[in-house]
Formats: sequence, structure tokens, C-alpha cells
Amino acid sequence: MKKLFKFLLNRVPRPMLINMSIFLRPLIYQFFKGQNFTDPIDGKSYRKFLPYGYGKQRENALSPGTLSLERHRQMWLYLQMETDFFTGNYKVLHIAPEQEFLRRFKKMKNLDYTSADLYSPIVDVKADILALPFENGSFDIVFCNHVLEHIVDDQKAMSELYRVMKKGGWGIFQVPMKNSLEKTYEDFTVTNPKERQKHFGQYDHVRWYGMDYFDRLKSVGFQTDINFYSRKFSPEERKKFGLMENEILPVVVKP
Repeated sequence: MKKLFKFLLNRVPRPMLINMSIFLRPLIYQFFKGQNFTDPIDGKSYRKFLPYGYGKQRENALSPGTLSLERHRQMWLYLQMETDFFTGNYKVLHIAPEQEFLRRFKKMKNLDYTSADLYSPIVDVKADILALPFENGSFDIVFCNHVLEHIVDDQKAMSELYRVMKKGGWGIFQVPMKNSLEKTYEDFTVTNPKERQKHFGQYDHVRWYGMDYFDRLKSVGFQTDINFYSRKFSPEERKKFGLMENEILPVVVKP
């Protein structure tokens, strides 16, 4: 069983794993159930989380039930504890939605929820983030996670996200970041997938964001919050939820 899980984690793309896990969840839960770790998304506890990561793998990163990573669980906890996302009436745009979030958010009757992506077959609207097919000020909340690192003209994409957000609206725009970098590292002459993997951590990324990511967001009009949200929790709680202490949750507001 362990060899099978390791093979799947290393060879099967995570979106496909999520689809497979929907049918295998009863078996997965029975195999991993315990009390050491808790996934706040499904509320279930496990004896361990799974390792995950390109190249060097992170221990206890991937929840067996939802296949969520640290960043997903951090975002869920923020929405649950710091906002009225689960009870308020909001019009929401979700760019390139995480499948587990899409499945849950779409069922929430308090949300007018729209998912959008250029390629995904499971979204509501086929849309290019550089030219979104929505009117100005259409959405109260916008989620755009781990998308901008794929986009050469990320400033244009940020401008589009700003345009379609209502005044007073807010969003979460997670990206791969290196907190040790003051300036974003990008080199558009690097186009070979293997070289991109070497330079930017993944074959289809075009940059590693540094701390100037927040300046880029401010340049299109957003107010930003450099939010180390997981530090709100004790070391014991971070371990239990499988969170990373130094991971930033980028929350933006349109003033």
C-alpha cells in the first residue's frame, strides 16, 4: 500500500489524484485515520499526512483526505476564522480553482460563485486572465492562487483582477515566493521546461516571486497585507494542521 501511494504521488498529477481520491476516500481514510494531524477542510484527523514536493519532498504536506497542501489549509483557516465567507452573501470569482475548493464552494448557497480558467474543462467560464470577460467591479471576492507565476505579463493580469473586483472587495492571490528574495527573479529567455524547473522550481513557471510581489500588487491599485497567517497558531497547532510557519498568505483589498 505504501509503495502504491508513493508511486501515485510521484507520477500522477495532483488534479488527477484529487479526482481519483473522490472514489477512494473511504479506503484512504481507513488507512490513514489517527489523531496526530487534522485537516481543517474536511475536519478529519489522520495519523500522518503524506510527503509532497517537486525534487525534495516536504514531510506531512499532503492531506490524505482532501489532498490539500499547506497553503490550502492556511487559506481555509483564514476564511473560516477571519472572515464571514461561509455565511455572508458574496459574488465570488475563482481563477484556476483548486478542485477541492471548487467542489465545496460551488455547493455553498450563500455564494454566487463563478470559476474561470483558460484551459480547465471543469470551470464555469473559459477566460484569459489577461482579458477577463467580466464587467468592471463585478465581484466581491476574487481568488487567484498559483497562477501569476505562469504569466509573463503578470502586471496586466493583476490589473484585470483589480478591474473586475468591486470597490471594498478583497481577494487572496497566493504565489510561489522566496521570502529571502527582495526582488523577484525572472528571466524570459529561459523557455526550456527543464531549465525552467531548474531556475523557477517548476517546468511551466516563469519566475520566483520575492518580497517585491506586494509592490507589484500595489502598483495596480491594491492595498496589500504581508500576512504570515500561520504564525497566529502555536507550534503545536501548526504541526497538527500541517502549516508552514514562514508561508505568507497574500490578502489584497480594492480601496
